[in-house]
Amino acid sequence: MRKTIIAGNWKMNKTVAETKATLTELKELTNGLEGVEIVIGAPFTALESAVKTVEGSNVAIAAQNMHTKDSGAYTGEISPVMLKEIGVKYVILGHSERREYFAESNAFINEKVKAALAHDLIPILCIGEKLEERESGKTAEVNEKQVREGMAGLTAEEAVKVVVAYEPVWAIGTGKTATPEMAEETHKEIRDVLVAMFGAEAAAEITIQYGGSMNAKNAAELLAMENIDGGLVGGASLDAPTFIQVIKAGAR
Repeated sequence: MRKTIIAGNWKMNKTVAETKATLTELKELTNGLEGVEIVIGAPFTALESAVKTVEGSNVAIAAQNMHTKDSGAYTGEISPVMLKEIGVKYVILGHSERREYFAESNAFINEKVKAALAHDLIPILCIGEKLEERESGKTAEVNEKQVREGMAGLTAEEAVKVVVAYEPVWAIGTGKTATPEMAEETHKEIRDVLVAMFGAEAAAEITIQYGGSMNAKNAAELLAMENIDGGLVGGASLDAPTFIQVIKAGAR
């Protein structure tokens, strides 16, 4: 039985004080909730405070990025060793904004996935097609390439520790979303790639999140699909009372 994981990606939002306040509220709202793993991707400056704030709760903390190296002359970067030391559990890798604005390649993202696994961090590997790629019928091709190259060199035992987040780039922050049927079709295609790479047993264990403008209104329909195992939520995760509605839609 694969995990249902609802993750919030706060991006470049919230100060330390705002992070603490929102997480304190979220802790209370999620108290006793079962059947769903809850993750918050806080900004780097707030990670240590975030980890301390959610102690003893069912909320885990993710970093939004990291470097491949443990240490070195990489000004402005954060290493997996640093994240592990402060109690971060997950790390979001290969987000479309990192790919677009910072020119991150599949090969570089693959190095990050391996580095995360080497330090017992759970990678949330983001993949997804742009609007022009979908309109030209390349959705499956683009996603397969990103999965194959992003998870290249992993064993089946390592692959089951990775969370895949399908985020159609055209649906991020636009208010547009794939219909549940469209999203399910793509998730099934991704699952088939994982079967080909790691075998049916391993592929069945891998959580595949949907990350295209999931919100309180559409979460239940999306999460009812067989191959949609959670969400990577942007704007709807910034407000605890709003985010709890998405989380509850994923609770079993």
